[in-house]
Amino acid sequence: MEQRELELFLHLGRSLNYGRTSLECHVSAATLTRTIQRLEARVGARLLDRGPRGVTLTAEGRRFTAYAEKALELWAGYREAAEEDLTGELRIFATVTACQTLLPELLRPLRAQHPQIRLNLRTGDAAAALARLDEGEVDAAVAGIPSRLPQTLITRTVAVTDLVLVRSRTTLSDHPSTRPPDSPLGGPFVVPARGLVREAAFRWFRKTGVRPTIAAEPDGHEALLALVALGCGVGVVPRLVLESSAVRDQLEELPAELDPLTIGLCARRADLHRPLVAALWALRP
Repeated sequence: MEQRELELFLHLGRSLNYGRTSLECHVSAATLTRTIQRLEARVGARLLDRGPRGVTLTAEGRRFTAYAEKALELWAGYREAAEEDLTGELRIFATVTACQTLLPELLRPLRAQHPQIRLNLRTGDAAAALARLDEGEVDAAVAGIPSRLPQTLITRTVAVTDLVLVRSRTTLSDHPSTRPPDSPLGGPFVVPARGLVREAAFRWFRKTGVRPTIAAEPDGHEALLALVALGCGVGVVPRLVLESSAVRDQLEELPAELDPLTIGLCARRADLHRPLVAALWALRP
């Protein structure tokens, strides 16, 4: 039986409240109900009764509780012994900026405790990070976290960064004609082709009444800053990206209040029982 199923059953056996277990274990009521039904089908007996006075364990349910506790105890002991000499490949997706600014500190404890783990770092567009994780291409990802994370994923915050508007210093002095009359910030604008930063930029446009002329829509934040440095327009980027950029001195920040971006370490819930992912998730920088 799956470890997660046993954990849900034991929590419900303690709480005797479907709503509380659903909330505290971060599963829907329907998922919890189906999990208990699957366990009962495998056991061949009813484990819990739902009556006017609430939920109660049946006699078989109390026997199954002892089994579930012992099974999880044995699994924990096995994992503890196995994790002493963990080996294998851990695939992690992050942007180039995250690799340089966040991953060294984040992964240092893992390297110290499990030096035999081989780290496979994959980089790309920030907007694709969660999709690649959810599809199983990588084991973990460092990515911007949306307000509603897919239920299949779990996250832990590693940084919060402001979003900022920037434009080329050269544009300010040498090319004043690039500022259209309807933009107080001297657009046109360079925004990401997709993702959370683009969504935040357009929320800000609507809030401030700016009707943006879009000059370019690159895939990555690093490419976006290169276009802004060339004078293509005003860019919207995370401050974390700006501060680590090689073209930072060629840019000037503009006053604006955009929603901040939360960056998290993400994994699939179903993978937390895997030794490599569990080792990454258990350690703190």
